[in-house]
Amino acid sequence: MIATSAGHTIRLDAPAKVNLYLEIVGRRDDGYHLLDSLVAFTETGDVLAARASPTLGLAIDGPFAAELDAGSDNLVLRAARLLADTAGAAPGAALTLTKNLPIASGIGGGSADAAAALRLLELIWAVTLDDGARHGIAIALGADVPVCLFGRPALVSGIGERIAPAPLLPAIGVVLANPRVAVPTPAVFAARRGPFAPSRPLVMGGGGAAALLDALADRRNDLTEAAITVAPVIADVLRALAASEGCRLARLSGSGATCFALYDDGPAAEHAAAALAKAFPAWWIAPTRFRDQAPAIAPL
Repeated sequence: MIATSAGHTIRLDAPAKVNLYLEIVGRRDDGYHLLDSLVAFTETGDVLAARASPTLGLAIDGPFAAELDAGSDNLVLRAARLLADTAGAAPGAALTLTKNLPIASGIGGGSADAAAALRLLELIWAVTLDDGARHGIAIALGADVPVCLFGRPALVSGIGERIAPAPLLPAIGVVLANPRVAVPTPAVFAARRGPFAPSRPLVMGGGGAAALLDALADRRNDLTEAAITVAPVIADVLRALAASEGCRLARLSGSGATCFALYDDGPAAEHAAAALAKAFPAWWIAPTRFRDQAPAIAPL
């Protein structure tokens, strides 16, 4: 059992989320778009640490710390306050977020951080929520928070609140690439044009890389053109990934600006990432792999 006494710190990875495809299948009367997406999580991500404290506070370090406000509107603090209000707990904890992921980048960084906060603080505050209450907090924080709380491959529908386990993903290589341009999600949805995609089940004929690539070939990210309208450099990222040695598929994740590419294995992804980093030194580029399981809480 992990001790959570005063002064003892626990940590949890907050992995980057990748939308392997994202199709817009409709829109509700309130304006929210209805999605159909296959979501995966990677070994790359932020890290959140927490310990008991009389007051609630957040410190941020890491490569992208300077770009993120630690004020009251930060999703980690919002998650803490909402959990405390729901559970009737005293909202005290010292939180430290190591921000390794770009901000507003389409890979669920803030949502993953919020999900990590909920998991850590439930343990520190000895709070036990039922699944419905926990899910309600997550969707109130943002459409990506429920799947980040789930933390493993998932089929996502509705506005992000409907989650079903997806088949395990093959051990292939992945490269994430971001041109260090923040892309606001509302602006991308506002720029989207065209009809809605049909809602259809995902069919994967087996568990290997070929089966995954075949299944993805018939899908797309319906926000790609809109995201390029908002941030034209995304088109450059997609072209560079598609042209990289060994690339099997290049696509936008979420509303961008992060794009991803798939490769046969980890070494192929690392080789491609090194070449891309040399060609585009101003971009954030990370070779990684998919996770099959949600991250586990660990002592620090």
